[in-house]
Amino acid sequence: MEHIKLDILAIAAHPDDVELGCAGTLMTHARLGKRIGIVDLTEGELGTRGTAETRKQEAEDAAKIMKLDVRENLGLPDGFFENKREHRMAVVKAVRKYCPDIVLANAPEDRHPDHGRASQLIYDSCFLAGLIKIETDLDGKKQQAWRPKQVFCFIQDRYLDPDFIVDISEVIEQKKEAIRSFKTQFLADEKDELQTYISTPAFFDSVIQRNAMWGRMIGVAYGEGFISSKKLGIKSFDGMIL
Repeated sequence: MEHIKLDILAIAAHPDDVELGCAGTLMTHARLGKRIGIVDLTEGELGTRGTAETRKQEAEDAAKIMKLDVRENLGLPDGFFENKREHRMAVVKAVRKYCPDIVLANAPEDRHPDHGRASQLIYDSCFLAGLIKIETDLDGKKQQAWRPKQVFCFIQDRYLDPDFIVDISEVIEQKKEAIRSFKTQFLADEKDELQTYISTPAFFDSVIQRNAMWGRMIGVAYGEGFISSKKLGIKSFDGMIL
């Protein structure tokens, strides 16, 4: 995929994190003419089901459904990436490459320890990407400093109270389809002996039920919740769901 400036970039620990947590928000904004993309930190190679190769194909299939402008994998070690210089610099380069106005990141705390660790890594890297004295290059060319205007965290397995909710009612079926693209991870046959916490139909249903719950909270059919590290302001009431 070509190198372009994005309006919204979701960065997450594993392929499928974004599909579960904020795919609807990305697709909703794509319908408004925004450029959207995903950067996966790892290949999800430690997952009990599937392989790095199958996850790669599944991520590509989901990208087509979501009509992403870009999807990239940084190849950091699943389960063992850290909030350290080497891994921060990899994220800094990605942020400067796509120059997103908004970054969507993993939940600040969650059942999977990678999620909270990724959240802090992404947040710190977005700040560092704006420092001109940190030098990076891409394809032999010096990158310019870039800091996203906002970094929001989507909510994953553990329930966290959202600061705001995005209406995803018009794209809920596409979100389901994107999640289903990860055939090795979700909706396994109940007779499958290699069941995991996320592979059962009950887990899939819980994701959609939570979207329905958040939707009801703002008077729509389905929503996705986000956490903001800073207070949000509005220029007018016109964009609010009343």
